[in-house]
Amino acid sequence: MISRIDLRGDALPEGGALRDLLPRAEFDVEAALEKVRPICEDVHHRGTAALIEYAQKFDGVTLEQVRVPAEALKAALDELDPAVRAALEESIRRARIVHREQRRTEHTTQVVPGGTVTEKWVPVERVGLYAPGGRSVYPSSVVMNVVPAQEAGVESIALASPPQKEFGGLPHPTILAACALLGVDEVYAVGGAVAVAMFAYGTSGPDGCLPVNMVTGPGNIWVAAAKRYFTGRIGIDTEAGPTEIAVLADSTADPVHVAADLISQAEHDPLAAAVLVTDSAELADAVERELEPQVAATKHVEDRIKPALAGKQSAIVLVDSLEDGLKVVDAYGAEHLEIQTADAAAWAARVRNAGAIFVGPWAPVSLGDYCAGSNHVLPTGGCACHSSGLSVQSFLRGIHIVDYTRDALAEVTHHVVTLAEAEDLPAHGAALKARFGWKVPNQ
Repeated sequence: MISRIDLRGDALPEGGALRDLLPRAEFDVEAALEKVRPICEDVHHRGTAALIEYAQKFDGVTLEQVRVPAEALKAALDELDPAVRAALEESIRRARIVHREQRRTEHTTQVVPGGTVTEKWVPVERVGLYAPGGRSVYPSSVVMNVVPAQEAGVESIALASPPQKEFGGLPHPTILAACALLGVDEVYAVGGAVAVAMFAYGTSGPDGCLPVNMVTGPGNIWVAAAKRYFTGRIGIDTEAGPTEIAVLADSTADPVHVAADLISQAEHDPLAAAVLVTDSAELADAVERELEPQVAATKHVEDRIKPALAGKQSAIVLVDSLEDGLKVVDAYGAEHLEIQTADAAAWAARVRNAGAIFVGPWAPVSLGDYCAGSNHVLPTGGCACHSSGLSVQSFLRGIHIVDYTRDALAEVTHHVVTLAEAEDLPAHGAALKARFGWKVPNQ
């Protein structure tokens, strides 16, 4: 059901050589980009008409308008299962607790007497958030995108999710209910790359969408390709690839827990990655034995879980020691990394590359997906070695405010002129000389 990679016996290679030994899903955004490009430009030129046409082509629905009416949002919330509403409200509450603490404050540094640099944090003016609606529907992703944007102080928030034939061309009602709970009233029934193009270019008309400054949210390869296409025109969070879990475990781990957690990610998608890294062959054997009955007892077995576990992106990786295991998980840079070892907190503290780290047997990835208070929009495909998950900081821009008096400028002018001339940019120095009658102070 799942393959093995045996890295025992020899010294582990360094850097890229080690990364190349580890399992990873194939996710060719560049190839998808060529198919996405004409769709994006069509949206640019035809606006809402193109959105309606693509809804028919890709989603099988005929729309008269793409903006979701306010009454549909209210109805979705009114009809929401009370237990689901309570769970969403608790998810929102916990996410707000964590994300509110992330807000940065303005800070002024006195560099010299009379010379200060202030860094102030300004939220992005308008963002477009994407909530997937393909194999599964994720109201939790609405929470994870909206809460940090709101806590950052973003004034204008729009959300898009694919139209659903089953629901008369509207996004899934649980998505709409989550929007209503969060106070997001600008919602569009638009999916995939088409939604990203709508946000990037904007559309006109009575239900038109104003262009945004930034687009965030997970999605399939077409969403990732569209984000790449528009990078520079808009800000993005990340080009999200297939979801991943890595578990670093030793002989103290419970194989029932480990198997359940690997399956929990495999049920997302046939390209989802489930990786166990362990120094215990006995644990590896026990996890393999446990996978069979647990997989048989759940849903989505043939179309998602089995292909995901059997795919080249998933494996049990055997290492000589936890020290080697730590090197492997750092090279892998998992979206979600669980530490199920003795003294798990100490090992977790040494991890350098992960989107989020889950410590010990009582902090499974599923908790982070919904109700830990952390964010589940995280870097995939090894990008955790250089990128972070979604947070309040994602929606803030740091702006430096430089304030110098005449004396403070005079004190440093000769250094500025010297550096400008060293770079063969004499006009830079002249901009300071002009303020002092073309004489350089302090020379």
